[in-house]
This record gives sequence, structure tokens and C-alpha cells, in this order.
Amino acid sequence: MGVPALLRTARARLTSAPTVGLHARADSADNGLAVSASRLSKHFGKLKAVDQIDLQIREGEFFGLLGPNGSGKTTTIHMLTTLTRPTHGGATVAGCDVRAEPVRVRRQIGLVFQESALDRNLTVEENLRFAAALYNMPAVLARARIGELLRLFNLEEKRRTPVAKLSGGMRRAVDVARGVLHRPRVLFLDEPTLGLDPVNRRALWQFIAQLRREERVTVIVTTHYLEEAAACDQVAFLNEGKIIGRGAPHQLIQQLGAYVLEIETAEPDAILARFRSCLGGGLKTNAGACFRVADEHFTIGRLETEIDSRVKAMHLRRPDLNDVYLWLIRSAFGGWER
Repeated sequence: MGVPALLRTARARLTSAPTVGLHARADSADNGLAVSASRLSKHFGKLKAVDQIDLQIREGEFFGLLGPNGSGKTTTIHMLTTLTRPTHGGATVAGCDVRAEPVRVRRQIGLVFQESALDRNLTVEENLRFAAALYNMPAVLARARIGELLRLFNLEEKRRTPVAKLSGGMRRAVDVARGVLHRPRVLFLDEPTLGLDPVNRRALWQFIAQLRREERVTVIVTTHYLEEAAACDQVAFLNEGKIIGRGAPHQLIQQLGAYVLEIETAEPDAILARFRSCLGGGLKTNAGACFRVADEHFTIGRLETEIDSRVKAMHLRRPDLNDVYLWLIRSAFGGWER
């Protein structure tokens, strides 16, 4: 079946669906929240994939759900986008209840999956035209919107290129363009850079930043590449289905300390015990041990009397979100260790 026939079939199946205009919006929630979740939970038998989480994400925010694989990020996204029904609790997205109004929710959101939703045999433009038909967008509006997005993502020269011939980064850019074709109020990105090399990962985030500036869309991203979330307005850390910490990235890093001191050693337990009195509790690492340092004026020279033959090397660096997550895990689901 050719692309025109596919488009006719898609339109025929959706003739009863309301047209999605390029400026269509649901009524805004009075509290200015794009997402609100209360005690949201999903259980699979005895497994609590998501366990009573609360979320409040303001309109226009760039919000990160962070954590390792299996922490509950994707299940949370699936509940918020109506792909799976919560076991307990509830949520609203763009002012619509995910349980009672799933169709209204879907009209107000865009979703970019971990796996590409594109047809690799179709061109970039054909993929976007097909998506426009699924959204039941009028042809004139669809053409204008597709042209706008191709310019935004620097894909104009690739519009007639089959998706199979694009680089991984370009394919993800087309995925994102497809997800915002209908001007959603909330865009969900589930591990958008998974499998991309550093150059393409950086390029994709530049596209997302430009999209936020020009579209003013709320963006919610899941990722286990924590360094990518530094640009988020707010983040929440998940572990075993629970939120164990949240806040603005720069504030969380600032709360952690001025520095992280890494000590290379073959005897981490002995080093942790030796330095506890002057540095407080530390963490074991693959290479040895590390400690939080609150003093902005700290120097390694202060530890001269504590250093012995068990210390192979020492390195002082600024903390990042990976450090925040590690110390949140260590402090048993809440609070900073003092």
C-alpha cells in the first residue's frame, strides 16, 4: 500500500475523532500545573514498580525523572500517558484525569518512546504526513506545521530521505518532531538519547532546548544519564519505585557539598574508618572510597597527617548529579547524612 493510500486509510479510521488544531488546548488547570500525581502506584503482582509517588510539575517546566534501569521511570511515564492504568492513586495531565479522561489526555500530550515509532521505509516528510493524518490534522495546517518542524530541527534537506538512511541522531530528531506535530501541552521523552553517541546526544538536547524556547511546551524526560539532567528546572530521583529526592539540580548539588574527594585504595573499609573523624561518612567506590567536603576552601594538603601507604592517589573535584544520587541511596531514602 502506498503512502497516499495509507493516509486515506488513517483518515477514514479517524473520521469520528475531533480535529486537532495547531493551537488547540484543554482548559488550563487553575493551579498552573502541567502534571499532578498523588500516591500514584503500579503493582505487577507482588512487584511494586511504582509505589505511592507524588509529583507536581508546573506548566513550561523542564522536568527530569532520574534513576537506573528498573527504578520505575518508564512505568511512571506509561501511567501519566494512559498507556497503563494505575493500581492505586491518580494523576492529572494538562488538566485531564488519566483515569476518567484518557482520550482527552492523549490529545494534549506528545510521547517519544525509547524505541523509534518511525517507519524506516518512508521518508522524513512521509512519516510526518502519516502522523498528521493520525491526528486528523487538516492538510493545509499539516503542511505548514511539517515545514516549521523541519526548519526547527535542521531537517529541510532530509525531507525526502528515507528514515533508514538517517543517522541515529537525526532519526531521534524526527521522532521528537513527530511527537510535537500537534502542538501538545506536555511532551514526554522516555530515554530519548539511549544508544546515541555523545555528539548526537548533545545535538538532540540542543534541539529540545530550542523546541522549549519556541513552543513553550512542558518537557518531561526520563534518563539514567544523570549528567544530561543538569539543564532541567526540577528533577526527581527514583529508586525501587519510590521518589528518594527531588529539587532543582543546582540546589541539590550545592546541598551535597563544595567538593567530592576521591581516594584510590585497595582497602576502602580501612580508609573510610581512618578519614571518618575529619571528613565524615563516605562511600565505597570501584576504585576505593569518596567523601563529601563542605568547605569551599578545602585543600588536600590538610589531610597530610592522615595519608599512609594504603592511599594510592587522591582527587578533588566538584560534585554532580551522579554524586547526589549515590548519597541519596546511601542515606536510606531521605535526608542528607551529616
